Amino acid sequence: MGVTSWRVEDLAGHPDFRRIETLGEGIELDLRYATPHNFAGRVLYDGLDCAWLRREAAAGLEQAARWLAEQRPGWRLRLLDALRPHRVQVALWAQLAGTPEQAYLADPARGSIHSFGMAVDVTLLDPQGREADMGSGFDEMSLLSHPALNDEHLALGALSAAQVTARGWLHAAMARGGFRGIPTEWWHFDHGDRERVRREFPRVD
Repeated sequence: MGVTSWRVEDLAGHPDFRRIETLGEGIELDLRYATPHNFAGRVLYDGLDCAWLRREAAAGLEQAARWLAEQRPGWRLRLLDALRPHRVQVALWAQLAGTPEQAYLADPARGSIHSFGMAVDVTLLDPQGREADMGSGFDEMSLLSHPALNDEHLALGALSAAQVTARGWLHAAMARGGFRGIPTEWWHFDHGDRERVRREFPRVD
């Protein structure tokens, strides 16, 4: 856990954070938790301004978008989630208590890297502005979403070669920006080492 914590209401003008609207070209914003278009089917950031990232993660995302644009002209990143206040993580954890889906959330007792402004959920947009087919939807809490199982799903025909390739391009771009993926969600990436983040960075409540 971070050495201290801040309230999301107090981030405006904070030197360690950037508004996601200031991110460079090649990044489209679509914060799904600020809309009903998410697994919960309701607005999760109701009344909260969550359009923030720490400067380190913001710069990394810009770097990832630049690399992607150089390698695949016309392709962009779509940002689906950025800062997620700890209070929202606590509410989600309680909502999913006792269900298999709870395994897809970071235990608030340890802290989600989203709550430090150092994690993002992203996907790819093709030159026509369409989301790439990743083989499962954003926040689809199933084994089909696990990038660690890409080879197995490909061998069984559950994922196509094109879908695995799309996941590979997303992972490669994010790695160029200093992000690390996780085994269970193709869309989630942490910037830097998550244990260092929890230990040294303030959490946003």
